[in-house]
Amino acid sequence: MTIRQAMILAAGLGTRLRPITDTTPKPLVKIGGRAMIDYALDALADAGVTHAVVNVHHHADQMEAHLSRFDRMQITISDERDGLLNSGGGLKQGLRFLRREPLYVMNADLFWVGEPPGQASNLSRLADFFDPERMDIAMLCVDPQRMTGHNGKMDFSIGSRGNLQRFRDGMSDPVVYAGALILPHQLLDDAPADAFNLNIYFDKAIAAGRLYGQRLTGHWITVGTPEAIGEAEEVLADFAMVEK
Repeated sequence: MTIRQAMILAAGLGTRLRPITDTTPKPLVKIGGRAMIDYALDALADAGVTHAVVNVHHHADQMEAHLSRFDRMQITISDERDGLLNSGGGLKQGLRFLRREPLYVMNADLFWVGEPPGQASNLSRLADFFDPERMDIAMLCVDPQRMTGHNGKMDFSIGSRGNLQRFRDGMSDPVVYAGALILPHQLLDDAPADAFNLNIYFDKAIAAGRLYGQRLTGHWITVGTPEAIGEAEEVLADFAMVEK
């Protein structure tokens, strides 16, 4: 399956990254000389996406100016200047601008490097994995040994077929949600119009046996604090040396 549309969640305040985010929105903080959101945009474009909706709130004018210069796909702004809608509410509002077809949903401040050359990308693999007959949500997940900057808390346990359960102590095969997923547009038809967390729909999918995960290849990076920027740039430099 090729998915042509996406929603990028980019409206957060980035409070743990202060004082940098006092003047710069977190998705525009540069890692390896590039704004974090550009890693997500390029990954989506490489996977065949032609239209993405991006929600904005914190330093929204900076976000709009930056996004206007990205020319690899059509970008529509979902404006949350009047109030943050959290991950679920932000997605619900953004869906108004997209076709009633499956879509990627990505966080703007999480990305990965080191995908094996000559192989399908993580997003393309996720699209091939997604089966709407069996799944409400298919998410990209990362093994603990493939990540930098994370707090160490595991999100899910992944089964042999990719089925996911909330992780509890003693469970095997722990993974972390890597900030990219696929879902059908209609999944949120019953969602409220105000702010809510998308985790509600993760739990609904688990209860129905319809939350699945695909393991990420390469190395996943999250940048939550100013100190994490240096760690992330070290990883980027290491992978750049390997690629040479």
